[in-house]
Amino acid sequence: MSEQEKNNPILDKRTSRRSFIKNSGLTVGGLVVGGAIGSLLGGKSETTTPTVANDSTHTAIDYSETRQFFARQKDFDAMAAATEMIYPEDENGPGAITLGVPYFIDKQLASPWGSNADDYRKGPFTAGETPLNKADIMLQGARKLNEVSEKEYDGTLFKDLTEEQKITVLTSFQAGEVEMELVSSAAFFSLLRTLTLQGCFADPLYGGNKNMAGWKMKEFPGAQMSYTAYLDEEEFVLIEPVSLGGHKH
Repeated sequence: MSEQEKNNPILDKRTSRRSFIKNSGLTVGGLVVGGAIGSLLGGKSETTTPTVANDSTHTAIDYSETRQFFARQKDFDAMAAATEMIYPEDENGPGAITLGVPYFIDKQLASPWGSNADDYRKGPFTAGETPLNKADIMLQGARKLNEVSEKEYDGTLFKDLTEEQKITVLTSFQAGEVEMELVSSAAFFSLLRTLTLQGCFADPLYGGNKNMAGWKMKEFPGAQMSYTAYLDEEEFVLIEPVSLGGHKH
């Protein structure tokens, strides 16, 4: 092991991941938030089959975890594993995968937003800009995660790497060290991180923040109709969150 590797806080098992994120500056204002906060959910993303209710009167199918954008399972798995590194499960609550973030991202990329439908897209493009839309960037980035992983770790897909190996790969993307076409790997990672956090805390109506667990971790009340009942309270009142979809009932 080189002297640089010995001094690398990612590889020092005696350094807690919380200490790593604090000391390395990879905080909420940085890019790689992931492996520094909590434990990874086993490192693998499982294929989810739509749930069919066992009811003799009717059949209800849950399509909330059905891919709309990613055609290849291994591309989706790489993206999902990366989101879990950015926002992993820990003692405070669930991580990105349990919160449904991968499917949130998939739905966003399949929407007009993913194709930058409302953005001005004609050149010329200045430094830092790209002709690629968000869907192009995310798909190329997910495939590049596997490409780099297979090259560096004897044919192992990104989802099957150890936590330390995932951090190493993601850090190289953060630093812009991975060659990508018409976009920097740092720009891809920045977009991935933004989408991950959005999926953790957006209204469940959009496909993430499953069971409002992200809001519950932050004690956020969600889309309340009114707070008049609590105006005279002297102490903090913990309110059960309500999503936008909850007002339809």
